Amino acid sequence: MITTDIMPERVEMRAYGTVTLSDCKAFEEASNYRVLFNRPIDLLLDLRSMTGYSLDVAIEEWRYARAHPSDFRRIAVLTDDQFVTWGAWFSQFVVDADIRIFETERAARRWLDDNSLLEESGSTLH
Repeated sequence: MITTDIMPERVEMRAYGTVTLSDCKAFEEASNYRVLFNRPIDLLLDLRSMTGYSLDVAIEEWRYARAHPSDFRRIAVLTDDQFVTWGAWFSQFVVDADIRIFETERAARRWLDDNSLLEESGSTLH
């Protein structure tokens, strides 16, 4: 299950349990809506409570990233899972966004909210 919050320049998504293909499609719809009016946007992806996802979700995520290489400016990923970190690392090859991994929501929000903190703590994937 996911929850999605659409803000003026950002989409925030929180995942709980196992993420399904329908969850993935709901997130894409929310992101596409925001991108229509304000491009590029930032993403806050809170994956700390995600317990897994299926192969079809991984394929859809890769397809979506390839179809939207310039739609995102910064992507903050909240996780402590090494596989999710690796997935984010691979995503940087198909999107133009600055992708950072954070362990705390406070640090992620601070980085997204303040343009002067682009070098703030958070694991950069470059």
